[in-house]
Amino acid sequence: MSGDAWISETAPYLAPREPGRSDAWTEEAARRGRRGGQRLLHAGEAEAPEAVRVALGLSVGERAVVRRRLILPDDRPVELADSYFPLSVAGGTPLAEPRKVPGGAVTLLKELGYAGAEVVEDVSAGLAGEEERGHLGLAEGSAVLRLLRLTKTADATPVEAALMTMPAGRHLTYRLGGRGA
Repeated sequence: MSGDAWISETAPYLAPREPGRSDAWTEEAARRGRRGGQRLLHAGEAEAPEAVRVALGLSVGERAVVRRRLILPDDRPVELADSYFPLSVAGGTPLAEPRKVPGGAVTLLKELGYAGAEVVEDVSAGLAGEEERGHLGLAEGSAVLRLLRLTKTADATPVEAALMTMPAGRHLTYRLGGRGA
């Protein structure tokens, strides 16, 4: 792996945070001796891309709450992270507002009665679009990885579809459960 490779685990991003604790991304970067940051680019209602719409079970034209963030280790953009929530779940909540959500979305969703119980992740690859290239500083023709993470409650209600777009050199490690599991 090159010096730019970043191996990330999924599990910490799915657990609600305790009061006063940093978000999972900031903690992960700190463990690596780096500074984890993110910039909120947009929060509010929007139409979801088709894959997200289908994952959330939304009708064509039905809007969702979206939070678009640019993920920045040491102020260097490495990922676009778009989290979509059904309006029935996130409408009128801090998720729809352009400000930081204390404890993050997972914590707020649990407080609202939508604790995640099942997660399905789908990874695909493709060429970066113009907006993705601009945010991530990529040249035309650059490939990206797209990870679609769908979170559902115990009764199978979809509550979040997160679409993460990363330069193709990114490495992901999936580990759910305890280290010995």
